[in-house]
Amino acid sequence: MVEKVTATETAIAFLETLKDKHGPLMFHQSGGCCDGSSPMCYQAGEFLVGDSDILLGTIADTPFYMSKVQYEYWKHTQIIVDVVDGRGGMFSIEGPEGKRFLTRSRVFTEEERAAF
Repeated sequence: MVEKVTATETAIAFLETLKDKHGPLMFHQSGGCCDGSSPMCYQAGEFLVGDSDILLGTIADTPFYMSKVQYEYWKHTQIIVDVVDGRGGMFSIEGPEGKRFLTRSRVFTEEERAAF
């Protein structure tokens, strides 16, 4: 089965470093307001998810959420979380580290779409 969300090895290694520092974490894909459209990383429970959010999957035992409305635009793609040098969202936990998470994506094949 194809995952709806995954991450690069570099992002997973950085995520593990953050988990060692901060404990359990979670992602919520930003909808583009203050911090653009980027995956925001929080300590688990710091960002409240509700009925308008869906769990797309986990990355290194870290849940990844997105709003249902935004998912309608992304549902044909696999989300790939990556990390690069630079300043990210001011509310995301990686901000002080000089790195930021970002979202890459690829369009699902016809066969993959049929599996959902």
